[in-house]
Amino acid sequence: MHEALTIGQLAARSGVAQSALRYYERLGLIRADRTGGNQRRYHRGELRRVAFIRIAQQVGISLEEIRSALDSLPASRTPTADDWAQLSMAWRDRLDEKIRLLNRLRDDLDGCIGCGCLSLSRCALYNPGDELAGEGPGARLTLPR
Repeated sequence: MHEALTIGQLAARSGVAQSALRYYERLGLIRADRTGGNQRRYHRGELRRVAFIRIAQQVGISLEEIRSALDSLPASRTPTADDWAQLSMAWRDRLDEKIRLLNRLRDDLDGCIGCGCLSLSRCALYNPGDELAGEGPGARLTLPR
């Protein structure tokens, strides 16, 4: 069996600050054993859990949802490739919607900035007569309707 990792080693290997690792542990996202001197020791499998957490956060999944996903694994094991595929399916629709929103923002934003008015209430191209105000608050042309 491989030697356990210190918090410094886990931080260096994962690219996550020690303070974040302690926070993840407090939330129950990762686990550490304690030495006789009360120092944390992480099994190497925790590297995969930390990677899972970081990737899920990068795509907008909350820590609460991540904890729920990790808690759904048998015996709180480290996620496998099959686990990741199954867990990510639950997030696929939300990610697809974010992709559509980002594409729309990328494709349409330059047209609004290009005209120079920067005001949807006065823009004759995108919102003549402030018609979109009746549809509710926010960026009505960009946000999902």
